[in-house]
Amino acid sequence: MGTGETRTDVVIVGAGPTGLALGIDLARRGVDALVVERGGQLAPGSRGKGFQPRTMEVFEDLGVLDAILAAGGTYPVGMVWRDGRQLGEHRMFDPAEDGEPHSRFTVPWMVPQWRTTRILHARLTELGGRVAFGREAVGVDQDTDGVTVRFASGAPVRARYAVAADGGRSVLRRALGIGMTGETVDPDPILVADVRVEGLDRGFWHLFPPGGAGRAGEARETGGSGDPGGPGESDGSGGRRGFLAICPLAGTEDFQLVAQFPGADGPDTSLEGIRKVVGERTHLAPESVTGVGWSSDFRPRAALADRFRAGRVFLAGDAAHVHSPAGGQGLNTSVQDAYNLGWKLAAVLTGAAPEALLDTYEEERRPIAAHILALSTAIHRDQARRGAATRQLGLGYRESSLAVADHEIPGGVRAGDRAPDVQVDGARLHASLAGPRWTLLAMGTRAPRTPEGVRVLSCPPVEPFGTGLYLVRPDGYVGWTGTDPEGLAAYAARVGAGAGAGT
Repeated sequence: MGTGETRTDVVIVGAGPTGLALGIDLARRGVDALVVERGGQLAPGSRGKGFQPRTMEVFEDLGVLDAILAAGGTYPVGMVWRDGRQLGEHRMFDPAEDGEPHSRFTVPWMVPQWRTTRILHARLTELGGRVAFGREAVGVDQDTDGVTVRFASGAPVRARYAVAADGGRSVLRRALGIGMTGETVDPDPILVADVRVEGLDRGFWHLFPPGGAGRAGEARETGGSGDPGGPGESDGSGGRRGFLAICPLAGTEDFQLVAQFPGADGPDTSLEGIRKVVGERTHLAPESVTGVGWSSDFRPRAALADRFRAGRVFLAGDAAHVHSPAGGQGLNTSVQDAYNLGWKLAAVLTGAAPEALLDTYEEERRPIAAHILALSTAIHRDQARRGAATRQLGLGYRESSLAVADHEIPGGVRAGDRAPDVQVDGARLHASLAGPRWTLLAMGTRAPRTPEGVRVLSCPPVEPFGTGLYLVRPDGYVGWTGTDPEGLAAYAARVGAGAGAGT
C-alpha cells in the first residue's frame, strides 16, 4: 500500500444522486464503498427536479421514500401567459390510463435536486457510508487486481472496482478514452436558476411562450407534450426571444426559472441579468425577482457513451448518458443505473456470483439509456408526449441474458419484466419484495427448496401473474420463470441468488 493510500471495495466518483444512490445500495449490502466528491459540499441548485413513478419505487426500497415525499409535491398545472393575460391552462403530463403497469405511484413527484442529495446523503450516513469532499479526481489506473483513482491533492484511493458518477464532463470517462456519440438537441443556450419572485401565484407553472396567442392556444387545446413556444420572436432590437417558464419548487419558497436565448452566446446568470429577462418576457416588474439562490446555463444535447464499462471501471448517470431535461428522464435513468449495478457488484464482491455478472450492467442499461435518450429528444422537439413511456414503469430487460424462461407461464409477466406491485394476501407485493434479497414467488404452485437467503412467497395466482414460479431479482425485475426446481437451482447458482444479500 502506498503512503496514505485509502483502500476500499468500491470507490464512487461523484456525490450526486447517482453516486449517493449507489452508495446507499452498497452500504445496505455490507459492501465497503467510498464516495468521493470534487466539491467541498453537496451541489446546490434544483437542476433535475422530477422523479418518475419507477424511481419512486426505487426510493421506497432504498429507504428514503418518506423523506422524499415530505420534501416535495406534485407538479402544478401550467398556465400560459401572453401580454399579461392568462390564456389558459396547459397540461404538462398525460394522466395514467387503465392498463398501465401496477404501481402505487402514478404521477411525477417534484423535489429540488439539492434537497434530494441531502436526503440521500443522510440515508447513506445512517447506513454507515461516507463521502469524502474536496477530492477532485484527475485520473485512474487499473490492473488485474484493482483500480487506483488519483486526485489533484491527497493520497490516491485503491479499490477493487470504481464507478464514474462524475457527470457529463466525466474525468474518469475521458481518462479511460471512452467516447460519447450524440447530437445537439437545441443550439440555443438555456438559463436555469432558483429564484425568489414576489407577486406570482405558486399554484401554477407559469409559461411565457415566444409566439402569439395562436401557438399558446394550440398547446392549451391539445395538451401538447412540450412547453408552449416556438423558435422565438423578435424582441424589437434585432434579436429573438425564446421561451421562459417559472415553476414553483415544491417544499420551498423558491421558483425554478428556465429561459431560452436564441442565437446568443450565453445568458447573463446574474441577478440583474435574470431581472432583465423577466422584465422583457413577462408582465412582472424586474424588481419582483428579489433573489437568486443558484443559476447556471447549458445547451441541450443528447449523448451516449460508447461503453458503460472499461475493465474494473463502470460509468453511471450523466457520465454514461446526457439528456435534454425536457422529458424529466435523465436523473431518473441515472438513479436506476445505480440500482441495477449495486446488487451485481455486491454479488461479485462477496464471491456469490462470477465476475461475468458485471457484464450484464452494460448489456441491460445501455439499451435503456439509448431508448430514453431518443424519448427525451422527441419530447424536447414536441414529437412525443409526457405519458406512460416517461413514467418508466414499462421498462424492462426481456432481451437480457439474465432473463431466463425455463417454461412460458400463461399471463402478462415475463422474465425481464418489472414485477408489478399487485395485492398479494392483502399486502402490496413491493412491500414483500423490499430489501436487498432475491424473492421466489410461487403462484398457485408448491415452492421448491431454495438457496438460503432467498425468501419465498407462496400465494394463489394474481393477475397479471400466471401459475408457476417467478424468481425476482433484488432490483425488482423477474429474472427466471418456470416450473422446474432444477432449472431454478441452476439459475440461482449462476447469479448468486441467496448469498451475500446484506441486511
